[in-house]
Amino acid sequence: MRYLEQTADTLQQRIGMVNAAITDLTYANMTLDGIATEKENAELLVPIGGNTYVKAKIADTNKIIVGMGAGVSVEKTLPDAKVTLKERLDELEKTMNAAQQQFSQVAERINSGRARLESMLSQAREGKP
Repeated sequence: MRYLEQTADTLQQRIGMVNAAITDLTYANMTLDGIATEKENAELLVPIGGNTYVKAKIADTNKIIVGMGAGVSVEKTLPDAKVTLKERLDELEKTMNAAQQQFSQVAERINSGRARLESMLSQAREGKP
């Protein structure tokens, strides 16, 4: 039972991390949608953390720097960057669905195990072997 509960906790943490990544990519995609409608040298506020912003101007609305992982970033056109984000979102949604299914299966096994344990305890109290 403890192993199953630890597995459930791990899956919940994974679901939380994947959900955070989906939210992050969704915001990035919305930002790209907004940038697509802006002209060069348009002014915008860039968050720098702590609910603090700095004013910046867009030098080129069609060149987006996309992180590829392991500290590597690549310059892409706006449409290509949107495709990359969409692919990542699709993969994360698949990962989320798989983790949720695993969590449901583990939760079922936990509930089944608890029911069996309660039945055994009940029988033990009644003096049945």
